[in-house]
Amino acid sequence: MRVSPPKFVRRLFPNIVWDIDDAEGVYITFDDGPTPGVTEWILATLAKYDAKATFFVLGKNVEMYPDLYEKILRAGHRVGNHTYSHQKGWGMSVERYVEDIDFASDLVHTNLFRPPYARITPSQIKVVCTRYKIVLWSLLTMDYRRNLHREVCARRVVNNFRAGDIILFHDSEKAFKNMSYTLPTLLKRIKERGLRCKAIEL
Repeated sequence: MRVSPPKFVRRLFPNIVWDIDDAEGVYITFDDGPTPGVTEWILATLAKYDAKATFFVLGKNVEMYPDLYEKILRAGHRVGNHTYSHQKGWGMSVERYVEDIDFASDLVHTNLFRPPYARITPSQIKVVCTRYKIVLWSLLTMDYRRNLHREVCARRVVNNFRAGDIILFHDSEKAFKNMSYTLPTLLKRIKERGLRCKAIEL
């Protein structure tokens, strides 16, 4: 089964990037890093398949692990702002939410933004869109679900991805079991189909 945002939700928010019109590319993304031990593994795996990706990083993690953040950049990947402290926009004022994004922006220089949990209000979207391209996803791996068997996770992604998809993984210890099994399988399949893994350039 393909896990994607409902079409009516996509129509409600036309300013948000859900996928990319590209018949040759697939766009793999990672949220929540950088994470020691996990980020290095991701970078090595991407390099093995000559793949580029986009990392939506947390400002607090960049602050704690600046060397890991620099490794992402040196490897030629893109980065996006994922707030400083993984804030859910729902229940927060626009001012407080934007303030947290700005804290991250001092550390992460990018025009891309992804709201944690996809929880962002219309009023927050209106403000954030004046400064960033808000990027969500068209295919959710659900790698963060501890009770999801890794082979099930892999099948859901590998059997259902399309050209132009923005695929969401997580750069975290919680997701590592499923992500570390699914990612190489996906990268191999992408190459077999003659597609390329690209970083998001908007």
